[in-house]
Amino acid sequence: MKKTPGSPFQPGNTFGRGRPQGSRNKATIALQKMLDDRGESITRKCALMAMRGDATAMRLCMERLIAPRKDQPVKFKLPLVRTAAEVAEAVSVVLQAVSRGQLTPAEGQMIAAILEGRRRVIETEEHEARIRALESSSGRDGKESMIFLEEPE
Repeated sequence: MKKTPGSPFQPGNTFGRGRPQGSRNKATIALQKMLDDRGESITRKCALMAMRGDATAMRLCMERLIAPRKDQPVKFKLPLVRTAAEVAEAVSVVLQAVSRGQLTPAEGQMIAAILEGRRRVIETEEHEARIRALESSSGRDGKESMIFLEEPE
């Protein structure tokens, strides 16, 4: 067999189809069965150990009871953003909030990325409006988008 360009392996699988997608291996199935049989007693034991002061058991119980919050909501004043110029102004406000310590650098970066997405949406809307204006001013209705020229023979 020949190798496919850009691939280090030969095409095809000579060992069969492999494991079906979503299937689990024997160890995972055995552990799941054990938890199905003894899960309640293990949970009670962990809770009892946590009540006796075992720090690891406490952490496990708390992680299961209350999921850790990944992102905290951020509250600060941001100007209304309708144009690309207003996006630049809003990014400046975010930069000032980071420099003053109102926002962490990570929060500022995430908000700036959201503002960049908003800028792209505004830019796309403006381009579409310009294209529509050009098509309507040229008398075309947008159906003839390409002009074909015949080549001389």
